[in-house]
Amino acid sequence: MVANPKITFIGAGSTVFMKNILGDVLHRPALKGATIALMDVNEKRLAESEMVVGRLVKLLDAPAKVETYKDRRKALEGADFVVVAFQIGGYKPATVTDFEVPKKYGLRQTIADTLGVGGIMRGVRTVPHLWAICADMMEVCPNAVLLQYVNPMAINTWAISAKYPKIRQVGLCHSVQGTAEELARDLDIPISEIRYRAAGINHMAFYLKFEHRQADGSYRNLYPDLVRGYREGRYPKPSTWNPRCPNKVRYEMLTRLGYFVTESSEHFAEYTPWFIKEGRDDLIEKFGIPLDEYPKRCVEQIARWEKDLEALKASDTVEVKESHEYASQIINSVWTGEPSVIYGNVRNNGCITSLPDYCAAEVPCLVDASGIQPTYVGDLPPQLTALIRTNVNVQELTVAALMTENREHLYHAAMMDPHTAAELDLDQIWSLVDDLCRAHGDMLPLWARLG
Repeated sequence: MVANPKITFIGAGSTVFMKNILGDVLHRPALKGATIALMDVNEKRLAESEMVVGRLVKLLDAPAKVETYKDRRKALEGADFVVVAFQIGGYKPATVTDFEVPKKYGLRQTIADTLGVGGIMRGVRTVPHLWAICADMMEVCPNAVLLQYVNPMAINTWAISAKYPKIRQVGLCHSVQGTAEELARDLDIPISEIRYRAAGINHMAFYLKFEHRQADGSYRNLYPDLVRGYREGRYPKPSTWNPRCPNKVRYEMLTRLGYFVTESSEHFAEYTPWFIKEGRDDLIEKFGIPLDEYPKRCVEQIARWEKDLEALKASDTVEVKESHEYASQIINSVWTGEPSVIYGNVRNNGCITSLPDYCAAEVPCLVDASGIQPTYVGDLPPQLTALIRTNVNVQELTVAALMTENREHLYHAAMMDPHTAAELDLDQIWSLVDDLCRAHGDMLPLWARLG
C-alpha cells in the first residue's frame, strides 16, 4: 500500500458540499497527505473549489496534494476512492420541469428527487452519467470504492449494481443519523445516550429499535414516549432549520405503523397515496405539507451557497466544522483498517429477507480494510415490507427501462407510483410521461426522448 490515498471528487463544483466532505477527510491523520483530484465541467466553479480546498489544506496544515481536471477519465486514473455529487440538469431546467409539467395535471409534489414522476425522470437522466463513471473506473481504477451522494439514491445504486456488479459502491445519505438527532432533540435526550438500528430502502428505512441507555446499562424503548408526545401535541417540536416543514407526517405514520421512518415528512408525504390529494386542502393544512418545497429550497440554497462562496473568497481562512456525512469515516476505515459502522445503500443480497435480493437496501454496514460489508437484518415487520415494496416496484421498473432502453417501462413505473396512481387515471399518466420526456429533451438518453 502506498502511503497516501488518491481521492477523486466528481462534481467538485458543488463547492460547499465538497468543502464539508474534504474538510472531514483532512481532519483525519491518516488522510492528511491524500492526493485530492477535483473534477468538474464548469471551469469557474472548479477554480473556486480549488481555491477553497487550498485554504483547507493550509488551515489544517495538511500535506495534501490538490489537482484539478475537466477530463473525468484522467481524474479517475489511479483513484482509491471516488466521491460523486452532481445534479444532471440542475435546478433549471431539470428540477423546474419535474415540478411544473406534473402540476398541469393537478399532480403536486414536495421534493420529487427520489420517487414519483419527478424521481423517475431524475433517475433516467442521471443513471447514464453514473454508468459512464463506472465504465471509466473499470478501466483506470477498478478497485476504487465509489461513494455516491446522488439522488435518486435507490434507483442509482440498483442500476449500478445491475450493470457494473464489480464496482465497489455505496450510496450515502444522512437521513438515518440526521433523523436520530431530530428525535433526540424532541425527546430532550443527548444523542450519545440513544442507540438505534434501522433498515429498509433509501428514504424509506425505519428504526427497528430506538432506545435510551439507562443508568444501570439497560435500554428503554423510546417509541411509547414519541407516540405519547405526538398525541399530546408536544412533538414534533418547531423546526430549527425550516419552518415550512413541521414533520407531522412521520409522527402520524408512527402511530399507524409502529415505527418511525428515517427520511423527512416532506419526502414521505409523496411516497404514499394518503397525504397529498387534489381538493384536500384540509390534509395539507393538518399535516403541514410544504408543496413545491424543493424548488423553494433550491433557490434558497443557491443564494446561500453564493453568499458562503463570496465570504470564502474574501477571507484568507475557511471555517471547518465536522459534518455528519459518512464519507471520511468510510475512507479512513478502508485505508487504515480501523473499523466503523455506517448506514449505506447497497445491493440487498439477502440482508433484508423480506425484500428482493436485487433491490437497493439501506442497512447497517461494517467498514474496514476489506471494504463495505452489509449486515444481516432478516425480515422486516410485514406492514413495513408491504409499504416499502410499493416504492421498490417503481424503482425496479425505472431500472428496467434503463437496462433495456425500453420507454414502455417509464409508463409502467409512473403507473405503479403510489402518489401518481392515487391522483391520475391511466390516460393522464401516459400523457404526463410523454410531456415530461418532451420537456426534458436532450437531458435524457436517446431511447427515452420523445419529439
